Amino acid sequence: MLVDTHCHLDYPDLFAQIDAVVARAETAGVDRLVTISTHVARHARYRELAERFPNVFWTIGTHPHNAAEEPDTTVDEIVALSHHPKCVAIGEAGLDYHYDKSPRDIQRRVFRTQIEAARDSCLPLVIHARDADLEMIDILTQEHAKGAFSAILHCFSSGAELARVGIELGFYLSFSGIITFKRSDELRAIATAAPLDRLLVETDAPYLAPEPYRGKTNEPAFVTKTAEVLASARGLAPDELAALTTANAVRVFPRMAAFTQSAAAA
Repeated sequence: MLVDTHCHLDYPDLFAQIDAVVARAETAGVDRLVTISTHVARHARYRELAERFPNVFWTIGTHPHNAAEEPDTTVDEIVALSHHPKCVAIGEAGLDYHYDKSPRDIQRRVFRTQIEAARDSCLPLVIHARDADLEMIDILTQEHAKGAFSAILHCFSSGAELARVGIELGFYLSFSGIITFKRSDELRAIATAAPLDRLLVETDAPYLAPEPYRGKTNEPAFVTKTAEVLASARGLAPDELAALTTANAVRVFPRMAAFTQSAAAA
């Protein structure tokens, strides 16, 4: 079984057919999904999805694209919303200097707020990093020195140095369908060098569908293709990679572990 550690089930392409999307994931062997927050203000929708489906979990946070829409959300507000038992992480938080949809100073401020919320809540931080490796390294190093926190570098497509620093800080690397693309040799090399106990897989659905679905709407069931390529890169059988990344997901998301134990006991 696999865990899709990062998808956006609230986005229209998926939400319009949510029952079928979840069912197809289960049929494909993807038994747990984490739907990721992009706006704190939309928390009710994420919570609703997690309460509706036993195998869906959620996060709370502000995507860097939307930082200017929620510049003043406080640590206390984020932490209060994170108390829901199926809220497993803070974020998606970070820096995106590729599109620059929010001013960079606001992105940095909102990112640091969410790092503090991750510390206070004892939940992992889901990190978005695009074209901002050097500043991301600086912020993560500075903030980790103030107090440790767990984190996932999601949809990892950055350079080897950010991967190295993230691993040194105890973070996880989550790989999306990008790793299946023909020109992703450098990314596959990073995945091959990373410790096995820090690897995760995700879709980032509805975006970044892996081969052979590239160009189509992505969905959690397709994470199996990403896992197959990652398994091949690591010289593992697909079922070995699935067991390994699932164990890593349950470890990084402590509340998911609690639900897994409850289900096993039932």
